[in-house]
Amino acid sequence: MSDTDKLHAAIARIVGSRAAPPRLQDGRASLILDVTGLDQKTRDAMAEAARQALLALPEVTEVRIAMTSEKRERRIIAVGSGKGGVGKSTLAANLAVALARSGRKVGLVDADIYGPSVPRLMAAEGRKPMAEDQKLIPVDTDFGVPILSMGQLVKPGQAIAWRGPMAGNALGQLLDAAWGDTEVLVVDLPPGTGDVQLSMISKWKPAGAVIVSTPQDLALIDAARAVDLFRQANVPIIGLVENMAGYQCPHCGQLSDPFGAGGAQAAAAAMELPFLGRIPLEIAIRQASDAGRPPAAEDGFAGAPFRAIAAQLLDWLDRKPGADV
Repeated sequence: MSDTDKLHAAIARIVGSRAAPPRLQDGRASLILDVTGLDQKTRDAMAEAARQALLALPEVTEVRIAMTSEKRERRIIAVGSGKGGVGKSTLAANLAVALARSGRKVGLVDADIYGPSVPRLMAAEGRKPMAEDQKLIPVDTDFGVPILSMGQLVKPGQAIAWRGPMAGNALGQLLDAAWGDTEVLVVDLPPGTGDVQLSMISKWKPAGAVIVSTPQDLALIDAARAVDLFRQANVPIIGLVENMAGYQCPHCGQLSDPFGAGGAQAAAAAMELPFLGRIPLEIAIRQASDAGRPPAAEDGFAGAPFRAIAAQLLDWLDRKPGADV
């Protein structure tokens, strides 16, 4: 085996395909490492392991390592609504989990500054994020989706009485965190069309938005305002989701529609937008959400609507120009 082959073999065992072929001249081994998506601790550990592997070869007396990092495009998917109480956070959490199960590298941002609920939905209450180089480090969850939320930074039950600029600064800390090689950020927006939405659109323009509504007319009026906000900002609307769509009595099996039926689908047609699907008013979804077990994390009946909507979101991501993230 030649000296060059020995170098290649030594490096391949340590870093795999993350290194260009090393060069050896007068005992000096030169190596370029691709550290895209790695945090500083992992970068340093990889470089040191490569250094030691090369120095272990008798023909190597000196090692020089250069590290390069390719900037990755990270796309933001905003999940919004015109009003609160329509299940927007539940949808955002389950979409993120379903996307992660499909193999995407997904992060979840709880941008509902004044009413954060994602830590409960993702069983991450009490887990506070660390910081490195003045950037927050997202908190890992049991579902393969790292998260950040104001709910992790304040005491439980503490009211967040902030004016617009402070809320915008908080959003910046969450979005500009150390997300590493995350490809897609699902962002659970607060309800309405206020300061947080405007800050996101102006500074971190989403790749697309999913709008959530219940079927009744009052919710649809507000959902139309949310659609209009994103349209004015030239943010593509991926589609509308109808939540709390129908209820089946667990005792008699009778179907009823306490919030109406088909309203969001009709609104989507009227606004010439895709209709992504319905999520029923189902006690199993409520129980799983309260317990921090997103239904989309399992293959049961309760998670099926979320998985179906996530499949359409995946299709949209893959069809959209620039989909290689």
